Order: sequence, then C-alpha cells, then structure tokens
Amino acid sequence: MITKINGNLFAEMIIQGAQNLSNNADMVDALNVYPVPDGDTGTNMNLSMTSGREEVQSHLTSHIGDLGKAFSKGLLMGARGNSGVILSQIFRGFSKALEDEKDIDAKQFAHSFDAGVKTAYKAVMKPVEGTILTVAKDAAQAAIDIAEETEDCLEMMTRVYEAAQKSLENTPNLLPVLKEVGVVDSGGKGLTLVYEGFLKAMKGEKVEAHAPKVDTETFFNDDHDFHGVINTEDIVYGYCTEMMVRFQPGKEKFDETTFRSDMSEFGDSLLVISDDEIVKVHVHTETPGEVFTFGQKYGELIKVKAENMREQHREVLRKEASNESAKQKQEPAQNVETAIVTISMGEGITELFKSMGATHVINGGQTMNPSTEDIVNVINESGCKRAIILPNNKNIQMASQQAAEIVDVEAVVIPTRTVPQGIVAMFHYDESVELDENETAMTAALENVKSGSITYAVRDTKIDGIKIEKDAYMGLVEDKIIASDRDEQQVIQKTLETMLDEDSEILTIITGDEANSATTEWIESFVETHYEDVEIEVQNGQQPIYPYLFAVE
Repeated sequence: MITKINGNLFAEMIIQGAQNLSNNADMVDALNVYPVPDGDTGTNMNLSMTSGREEVQSHLTSHIGDLGKAFSKGLLMGARGNSGVILSQIFRGFSKALEDEKDIDAKQFAHSFDAGVKTAYKAVMKPVEGTILTVAKDAAQAAIDIAEETEDCLEMMTRVYEAAQKSLENTPNLLPVLKEVGVVDSGGKGLTLVYEGFLKAMKGEKVEAHAPKVDTETFFNDDHDFHGVINTEDIVYGYCTEMMVRFQPGKEKFDETTFRSDMSEFGDSLLVISDDEIVKVHVHTETPGEVFTFGQKYGELIKVKAENMREQHREVLRKEASNESAKQKQEPAQNVETAIVTISMGEGITELFKSMGATHVINGGQTMNPSTEDIVNVINESGCKRAIILPNNKNIQMASQQAAEIVDVEAVVIPTRTVPQGIVAMFHYDESVELDENETAMTAALENVKSGSITYAVRDTKIDGIKIEKDAYMGLVEDKIIASDRDEQQVIQKTLETMLDEDSEILTIITGDEANSATTEWIESFVETHYEDVEIEVQNGQQPIYPYLFAVE
C-alpha cells in the first residue's frame, strides 16, 4: 500500500512514464488517421514529455509541489504539436493542484487528475470527444470514484490506468473516422503509455529503454567537421568508410566486443552498432577495401560507402576562401519593434516569407513541429515590443498560442493552418497600423483562400470512401483527402477541380523538393486551358514531403 506520494516517488513516475512513451513513440505515430508521411503524434508527445522529464531530473526534490512546478515548466516549454500542448496542459493543471504540498494522499491524487482535465479542456477551443481529452477525463473520473473507497494511491493508479485503457478502446465509437480507419486515438494512446509508466514506477518496476534495431536505410550522420585541421595533409586516415553486413549462417560468429577491437586496427573514428541480424560500421581508414573484405567474414555486404575526406577538405578550404569577404560584410541581426514570426517548411518558402516582411522564420512544419520554447526564444531575442505569430500548420497553432501567452510583450497568433494561408496573411500585413488592426485584417484574409496539397500515402487504408494504397499519391483540400491514385496527374487534376471555380482569380503553385518541371508545366497548361481567367503564379518552395502546395484566391 502507498498512502503518500512525495517528490521522490513522483519523479520516478515521471521518468518511467517518459521512458514508456519513448519506447512506443513510433507505434503512436503509426496510429495517425491520415496515411500521410508526417504522422507525428508520438514524436511530439515524446519530445514534450522528455522536456518535462529533463527539467525534473535537474530539480530533484522530495517536495512534490516543487517537483510538479519543474515538471509543468519543462512540459510547457518543450510542448510540440497539439498533442504535446494538451499533454502539457493536463499536467499543468495536475501540478497546480498540488503546488503547496510536500506530499499528497489518495484524495489529493484524485483531485490532481481532475484538475488536469479541467485545465486541458479550457485550453482547447473546440474540445472533441474520442481524443486524448476523453481518455484523460475518464481516467480522472475513475480516480474520483475510487477516492471514496481507498487510501491506497497504488490501487488508485491501477484504476486510473485501467480506465484510461478502457476509454482508449472506446475512442473509435466516439470519433467515426477512427472506426473507419480501424485505429484508436493516437494522443489517447500516448497518455495511456504515460499512465502505464506511472503505475510501473509505483510498483517498483523499471521501464527499460528498448534497444533500437539497426537502421538499414541510412548510414551514420558524419558531417566531417574538420575542426582543427588546417592542412589537408594533416588528415591521417583519408577515407570515411561505412558498411552494413547482414550475418549469414556458416560465416564467422559475431561478437561485438571482438569485432570492435579488430576494426579499431583499420583506423580511427570507429562506430559500431549491431542487432541480431545486422552490424553497421563507420571508420576512417586508409584501406577501405580491406575493411569491406573483413566485413565479408561475417556475412553479406548490403551497403558500402567510401568518401575521400582529403578532397572534401580541399573543397571546404575553397568555399571558406570564397565566402570570407561576404561573411565580413554581414551585419548582426537588428532588434525590431514588431516581430513577425512565421513557420516555414522549405528554403524557398523561407525566402518568400522574408521577402514579404517576416522578421523571423522558424524552420518547422510537418514532422518537425517547433516547441513552445522555440517560438518564445525567437520573440525574446528579437527585442520586440509586440509580436505576430503565423504557425502555418494546424498542429503548431496551440504551441504558438501558448508561446503568445508566455512572452512578456503583447503577442497575437494569426490562425494560419497552411503555408498558403500564411502567404495570403502576409500580403495583408501593414506596418503602419496597430497590432489589433493587423490581427483583424490578416485573420479576415484567411477566409478568401483555399489550400491544397499533393503528397503520398504511407499505408493502405480507406477514408471517406476513398481507397488509398501505400505509396500512391493523395490530394488534400484543406484537411480532407479528396483523391488518391498512382497517377500523379490524375490526383493533381482532381485536386485543382475541387479548388477552382468561376470565382477563382489567382492560383499559386508552390513546388517542393520532389516536384519536376514537366509536371509543373502540365499543371500550368491544364489551368490555362480549363480556367483561362485564372492568373497563375509559381513559387519554388523546396518543401519536403509535399511535391506541390496550392493556394487559390
């Protein structure tokens, strides 16, 4: 029986909850309803929870109220994506309820769960049932119900976890799209994993970090820093050599310690990771061929790479020499009266926003949502008196709003859900008027733009009656998938036909990394033929994941 929870135990609960979520983040990502290649609920919740855990580990104390403050701060600043922000709000309310306590009993424990739910619901403008909010609410209600029956916090946590699991399984009955796709709510699953970690910690169990399988798609991230290397001739081992070996029966038995020792004879900067099937090796050597031959003693070479670092160093020296004068002419960033902070997902889009008057651009967007702290830091470092934030992504809106509430200066969020909306909003910024006037004008402009995008599916599924096959193209208008086919042009045509009508005046085409000139020319020709009154603008956005983004005004 556990009748009291102090800061020491709560810290262990947080650590184990964070680890359990981290172990399963990929699985939570895979629960994303839409089969787009940027399902990142698990990633965002994991990064948010990790930030909270790190803050706790830096401020360990037996006083649960003080520990809760550290946890809440870490979560708040590290919150990414709507799921991460909601998680931070749940534990913000939870921690606020116990902030004056040295330790808590079962009734206070239950009250904290309930306070967390109330805070989270208030933070969401339009709460939707069948999501993380429902799971948190049902779990908190279980805590309130049992608080009258027991003084055992462990029994209460058991009931909380069981109620969360039951609520999670019921989410498809509350949210039809979950039932159609055949998944439970991803945010609710993430919260349930945290609660499971809490329970394990209270039982004295430890959640071990999962050893990741070797990534066979990519080599090590070796940027060849060359720090301290002045002369190319000073490089002792000239070839960055990498290989992946798949173990085979009949070959030499693999022992990582022995293998690592043998490999060290070939050179330096040695990295070796392995699992039961693969060993992945990185080494700087003068004899890459001998390295590959050695690897074949253990099995089949499935990938090899050798790069001449001396030649790379010569290229670095050439670039440094040619850029030296340009670097000297660069002026330090100046403080601004009004900071216009936008989120961008490609170099071309970044330059476009800057040309339109954005003072600060944060790299982000799908798969890489910036945290609340990222946005706060940009505003604070700008020295501004006021700030306008354009998230340009529905999954960054809550973090942006949270940042606007934290900073000391007056800040507003323009609720841009897409890059095209962000571009249109920037057209309506007027530096000569007050902040509230700009907020009104920029927000109103969003009603006059339609946003579309082309991407590809990461799994087979069926949504809104549309059969979707893995790797097929998909067309989205706003948040709705309206077409899917392996023929990219068919998908683009259906998307544009959905977006364009007799009132359409301008079509902006934003090309991504995977766009090609022939397809872009076909799009222009199609629109000119079928919508002759529509003006076409093409911008090279260089964004990942989405070959084409469309804006119709």
